Amino acid sequence: VKTVMIASASSMGRELVEEDPRAGELLPKELVLSSLSSESRSSDELAIAYNNRGQIKYLKVDFYGAMDDYTAAIEAKSDFEVPYYNRGLILYRLGFFDEALKDFQKVLELNPGFEDAKLGLKQTLLDKEEKQRRLTKRPTLET
Repeated sequence: VKTVMIASASSMGRELVEEDPRAGELLPKELVLSSLSSESRSSDELAIAYNNRGQIKYLKVDFYGAMDDYTAAIEAKSDFEVPYYNRGLILYRLGFFDEALKDFQKVLELNPGFEDAKLGLKQTLLDKEEKQRRLTKRPTLET
């Protein structure tokens, strides 16, 4: 259910960004928090709100802002696997393979059936090994 909710929110976020490039700015932390009444605010809702805002920032290519929101989602609900996966993808794409591996491993600890996380973990391991190979085969300059 969480993944479906996130997936539909993600596509809504893409439409929102296409309609108004300021979309991520329209959802500051205070608005995310105030949109949830104190009676209905739960760690689940807060984590989903931060994750969704992170998706909007990701679509705007604000990777570090998106990672901040995914981290806030994790802080709100540490057993919510989706923001770990989303943050892991960004870390992978930025070349921070060790950090990405930790996030993908956490996703699989929380949800062993998360197929995309399995693929992300496998690809991160392969790319990390390839990077290590390239670094060790670098020609040295002799003077």
